[in-house]
Amino acid sequence: MRKTVLAASAVFMALTGPAFAQAVVVDPGMTNSTTVELPGEVRTYVLQRQVPSVAYEGAIVVGQPLPDTVQLHLVDGHPDYAYSVVNERRVIVNPQNRTIIQVLE
Repeated sequence: MRKTVLAASAVFMALTGPAFAQAVVVDPGMTNSTTVELPGEVRTYVLQRQVPSVAYEGAIVVGQPLPDTVQLHLVDGHPDYAYSVVNERRVIVNPQNRTIIQVLE
């Protein structure tokens, strides 16, 4: 019985472990409504950076672009991702079209 429980635990961890390393986001602006895997190190990088917040009156919504007045910061080692802090909320953005990929809580 104990071996069965251990084996089941090992299978569970093997299958769910990768899910904790990355976030999956739907980004209609970047990939035409397909699912994008966001590397966990991108999220960690963005959460560790201290940049000033930018005031913005528009909606902060995944799939919507940010205006040129919002400064973007590139994620080191990941040229497909940028970030900003808008209205005290961190957002991950596609730097090519400025579309919001994920809003971090």
